[in-house]
Amino acid sequence: MAYRPKRNFRQRAADSSDSDSAEESPAEPGTSTEFPAPGPAEEEPPSGGGRAQVAGRPHRIRGPRGRGRVWASSRRATEAAPRADEGSGVQESRTVDVSTDEEDEIHHSSERKDDQGLSSDSSSSLGEKELSSAVEIPDAAFIQAARRKRELARVQDDYISLDVEHASTIFGMKRESEDDPESEPDDHEKRIPFTLKPQTLRQRMVEESKNRYEETSQESQEDEKQDIWVQQQMRKAVKIIEERDVDLSHSCGSSKVKKFDTSISFPPVNLEIIKKQLNTRLTLLQETHRSHLREYEKYVQDVKSSKSTIQNLESSSNQALNCKFYKSMKIYVENLIDCLNEKIINIQEIESSMHALLLKQAMTFMKRRQDELKHESTYLQQLSHKDETSTNGNFTVDGKTQWILEEIESRRTKRKQARVLSGNYNHQEGTSSDDELSSAEMVDFQKSQGDILQDQKKVFEDVHDGFCNIQNILLKFQQWREKFPDSYYEAFINLCIPKLLNPLIRVQLIDWNPLKLDSTGLKEMPWFKSVEEFMDSSVEDSTKESSSDKKILSTIMNKTIVPRLTDFVEFLWDPLSTSQTTSLITHCKVILEEHSTCENEVSKSKQDLLKSIVLRMKRAVEDDIFIPLYPKSAVENKTSPHSKFQERQFWSGLKLFRNILLWNGLLTDDTLQELGLGKLLNRYLLIALLNATPGPDVVKKCNQVAACLPENWFENSAMRTSIPQLENFIHFLLQSAHKLSRSEFRNEVEEIILILVKIKALNQAKSFIGEHHLDHLKSLIKED
Repeated sequence: MAYRPKRNFRQRAADSSDSDSAEESPAEPGTSTEFPAPGPAEEEPPSGGGRAQVAGRPHRIRGPRGRGRVWASSRRATEAAPRADEGSGVQESRTVDVSTDEEDEIHHSSERKDDQGLSSDSSSSLGEKELSSAVEIPDAAFIQAARRKRELARVQDDYISLDVEHASTIFGMKRESEDDPESEPDDHEKRIPFTLKPQTLRQRMVEESKNRYEETSQESQEDEKQDIWVQQQMRKAVKIIEERDVDLSHSCGSSKVKKFDTSISFPPVNLEIIKKQLNTRLTLLQETHRSHLREYEKYVQDVKSSKSTIQNLESSSNQALNCKFYKSMKIYVENLIDCLNEKIINIQEIESSMHALLLKQAMTFMKRRQDELKHESTYLQQLSHKDETSTNGNFTVDGKTQWILEEIESRRTKRKQARVLSGNYNHQEGTSSDDELSSAEMVDFQKSQGDILQDQKKVFEDVHDGFCNIQNILLKFQQWREKFPDSYYEAFINLCIPKLLNPLIRVQLIDWNPLKLDSTGLKEMPWFKSVEEFMDSSVEDSTKESSSDKKILSTIMNKTIVPRLTDFVEFLWDPLSTSQTTSLITHCKVILEEHSTCENEVSKSKQDLLKSIVLRMKRAVEDDIFIPLYPKSAVENKTSPHSKFQERQFWSGLKLFRNILLWNGLLTDDTLQELGLGKLLNRYLLIALLNATPGPDVVKKCNQVAACLPENWFENSAMRTSIPQLENFIHFLLQSAHKLSRSEFRNEVEEIILILVKIKALNQAKSFIGEHHLDHLKSLIKED
């Protein structure tokens, strides 16, 4: 920073105007000036106390020739010189232009400054401070004299004079040389600057103005190009439109100008073809019109439905209450499911315990019957062989067989006494079920059964009635159906209710035994009545959706009752027991006939049940039927053990035959005829009849066989011959009638004829009557 003595404002203005020239002139001999004095741009304004400084913070701008970086000061230092010029009255036109040499020096100095960078700024500023103190600033007269001498020297081209007389002339020549590029000196004639000469304020202002002008010119050129391009596009568009209009006008003109060629011949007009085409077109239009009408009607219905829905939604009040109901129903169902999931394991354990107890009892009866049959048959075989008897007329019997025989006889005596007390005198030996338990076994069974039933009562003892009472549960869903039927049916509740009620119904079925005549019927159970009431309440609603609730009971039967009934048939049912068979048939009729959702509906579970019934009866025929054949000498005596055993086995087989045919109406006729007639009658019962002596006993047995046959098999009045499976039986009847007609039992022949008539063996009966001249029996045969 350099300090100088204060001068008045005008003197500083004059000095600033002349200092530009003084910077370019060499120092005269004898003077102490070594460096040019700082220009007015480096001085402070008058208020600054005459202090000169490098003011402001440098900033970066572009030079007029694009030379690297130019460091410029702040606006305050830049505005100092113009204000000084304005104060001194110096006009712009009087400003001395910078020569070409000075411009080159300025450019060289700026390039050196760029190379030196910021590191030289601090050193140059210190040098300027030291030199400024020794510089003596010349006055205005001295500067004018130096300017004239320099101009004269340039005119003479030999030296630079300090005489200022011809300064103006030299200055003018300098301007001309600048304008003429050919007058520029060669590179070796140019002066080489050895000192750094900073640009003056005017030079920087000129450069900035040039930069602004160039930028403005570039922007204006770009705008001009853009305008030119837009105008070109507009001209193209206008040209295309004009050409199109010309083409259209030309085509219109040509079409107008074109004349009809009379030389062209057309086919004759056929009115039928035109009429046909018009009719076809009319038909298409009519079809289109009808399709549009259908679409219109559909849209009208949609609009009505939408309006109705909107009205229902708008008219439905208490939406908050509806939402509350749905939330409460959701929570209730979730809690119900959680409760049932927790209890289902306990329910299954109780069911398994009861099933195991009943299975143990059934297996006990079956094993005892088979063991007794085996030991008694063995005993009779030993008795019939002479070689097995001892010398004293007795044969040896092992202790176990003897004990079994005594046990069998003891039970028979007790049953006989019980029948006498009840007045049943028509009982046949062998038709008893023989399912009595000893007192000890009965006590043990009842105790185990009581424990299981106690566990059954404890299953839901810690559960609220709203979650274990079927009637209360169905009441919840009934409220839903009454309040919001649409959402109720859309949720398919009729499919969910059977699944929800399954565990609760199974608990009530733990004590249910369909093989006992005194067991509670399905219709008397609480769950059955509750479900029926729920279904009956939906009858009031006659909509199509309401019919889905009528299938709830049938679904429960298929999903819950039928599988349990199938287990009883496969593992617990004894087909030889008439009481069990009768009770089972009663329950099956309720399930298979009365509660089917539609006619002839047979679900998979029901098919499985029927298959299980058939398989169980086949197994009974193969495992439990045994009719031995003994010599006639052994069976002629009705009191002999062989005769009694054979009679018991025949009546046991006939009992199974009757039990099988009791399934008429539930099983198909083909199945019953194959099982009852083909496997049991023809294979076992007829063999026993053929081995017997014809007489009243044989006729009685034949009457019992015919009584077991279903009447619907012979309802066809046009039948003259019986069903094929009875051919062997009919042949045996005719054979017996021939023998009896020649014996003392001639009256039994009429009974045989009646049997033939009953089973529709009319042709055989008529032939027999005619052959034996039994005219009094012709009235038994009804002629069509």
